[in-house]
Amino acid sequence: MTLVVRRIAIAGDLHGLWDTQDHELLERLNPDGILFVGDLSEGDIGLLKLIVKIPIPIFVILGNHDRGKDGTGDLLKTQLNILGEKHCCWGLGKWGISDISVLGARPCSSGGGYFLSREVKGAFGDISLEESARLIALGASQAPLGNPLIILSHSGPTGLGSESYSPCGRDWKKPPIDWGDKDLSIAIDRIREIRVPDLVVFGHTHHQLSRNQGNRITFTKDLWGTCYLNVACVPRKGINSLGHNLSHFSWVEFDSKHLIHISHRWYLSDGTLAYEEVLLKK
Repeated sequence: MTLVVRRIAIAGDLHGLWDTQDHELLERLNPDGILFVGDLSEGDIGLLKLIVKIPIPIFVILGNHDRGKDGTGDLLKTQLNILGEKHCCWGLGKWGISDISVLGARPCSSGGGYFLSREVKGAFGDISLEESARLIALGASQAPLGNPLIILSHSGPTGLGSESYSPCGRDWKKPPIDWGDKDLSIAIDRIREIRVPDLVVFGHTHHQLSRNQGNRITFTKDLWGTCYLNVACVPRKGINSLGHNLSHFSWVEFDSKHLIHISHRWYLSDGTLAYEEVLLKK
């Protein structure tokens, strides 16, 4: 029997740093799919239209910097219409990789427990914490048990630590506290009654801490075996000592049923791997 390895690239918070060169890089890397954790570019419709043209399976969950600031949710609705089924939130998504399930959490999260902006309420309604957790867990129940399950969120769940350097820790204001999503944490607890999620990917809390406090812990694994990966390397583009352009992707691989590799990677424009931080390898 031939072993099938699925390779998935994950783009952290873009904050506008995405262009046609990223498309060319993806063509060279040729992953089976790509996930976006949100904070694309403050509601930039042009960037969104560029992303949906990527010719491989993609899923996007919008972040707090994507909701728009119109107070109505109209700009958010426009973005959701452009993305269509490529936006994955509050349920199980449908993409071109039939043997890996992706479950979307709450869109446009700003972390800090549970909060819905006026824009999110305008686009989705006034959804309570309990209803949000229920919808996420319900989506997981609809995923084939034989498939690996990825949960895609903008902010990670509560419970991963309360230090400034924790995966979802608040580093921009004292005291440092757990700044994760409470509804996602509740949902994961309920999902475990059916199955153990393989991977939770998120951004929002940047890798480099504020006020020169150092770097964040970006990967952890809980007692049940679920891996948590913060992919918010910001900025995601840079230049090395030789003046060559670099682009960041996080990278995960599955061998049909199991998660076998997680890393943060920096690539040159020609697709050469310039640097890799391996977080999990089996």
